[in-house]
Amino acid sequence: MGTKDEDLLQHELEVMAGILESKEQYRKIVKAGIARWVKDFQEGRIEIRTVDDLKKLIEIDIELQKDEI
Repeated sequence: MGTKDEDLLQHELEVMAGILESKEQYRKIVKAGIARWVKDFQEGRIEIRTVDDLKKLIEIDIELQKDEI
C-alpha cells in the first residue's frame, strides 16, 4: 500500500472516530433529556399530551444506537 493510500486510510479512520465520539456525546444529551422528561412527568410538570417529545427522544436514542452492535 502506498503512502497516498495509507494517508487516505488514516484520514478515514480519524473521520470515523470523530463521528463515533459525536454520537457518544449526542447519546449523553438524549439520555439526559429522557431522564429530565421522566422526572418532570413524575412530578406533574408534564402532562400526557406531550408524550410526543419523549417519543422523539427515544427514537433519536434508538437511531444513535443502531451501529453499536
